[in-house]
Amino acid sequence: MSYPRHDPNRSLNHLADLIRAHRQQRRSHWRRLDPARQALLAPTPLRNDDTFTRLAASFQVGVATAWRYVRDPITLLAATAEACRQP
Repeated sequence: MSYPRHDPNRSLNHLADLIRAHRQQRRSHWRRLDPARQALLAPTPLRNDDTFTRLAASFQVGVATAWRYVRDPITLLAATAEACRQP
């Protein structure tokens, strides 16, 4: 059985779109990172096992902001997955 090839750009674009829509819904006008950069940051600790201190330094944000920028997209993806499972 062959599986379709994974396109990381498509996944990042999808996550950035979710973040963008969530920010618009919350009327959050300004954030340190744009949705595309946040989408790039979010899966980093899962891939690289980086500490939030290192992530914060890499993306030039505070540690609490790095933590929130990882947590929020995971919550959005979980909500999307839940919506997909409901009939």
